[in-house]
Amino acid sequence: MQKFTLTINNNKVEVSAEPDTPLLWVLRDFAGLKGTKYGCGVGLCGACTVHIDGNPIRSCSYPVVAVGNQKITTIEATDNEVTQALKHAWIEHNVPQCGYCQPGQIMSATALLESNHSPSEKEIEDYMSGNICRCGTYPRIKAAIQNVSTDLFKEA
Repeated sequence: MQKFTLTINNNKVEVSAEPDTPLLWVLRDFAGLKGTKYGCGVGLCGACTVHIDGNPIRSCSYPVVAVGNQKITTIEATDNEVTQALKHAWIEHNVPQCGYCQPGQIMSATALLESNHSPSEKEIEDYMSGNICRCGTYPRIKAAIQNVSTDLFKEA
């Protein structure tokens, strides 16, 4: 076991874990943050998406030793303007079905809109293609992202 001091949602958290422990398990089991979900376990479905210094990563396949001094943001701490607008758009477009993939979807959509305020349909599809929704709500997800892009970032 090795000790790590992580910055999770702007809080310093000390954990003892094996260096190769996936960040997802550190978040869920040591930090008690259950919003990030386990999906495929190999970084392919996106259910476990969190931000490291604002960039989306798959926490199920990201070893805790790789975090270093970077800041981790989970769905529990996404209270910025973009994420709040996305959450409202998700409801407006009736996106959630079973809801399991939603934290990962919201984290990826937030990263997309923070890096590209006006993505094209193709850019949304490409960026979000790593987040799998078994309920198949992709058209609703795309519409919600487009809605936020138009409403939040329209030119004055």
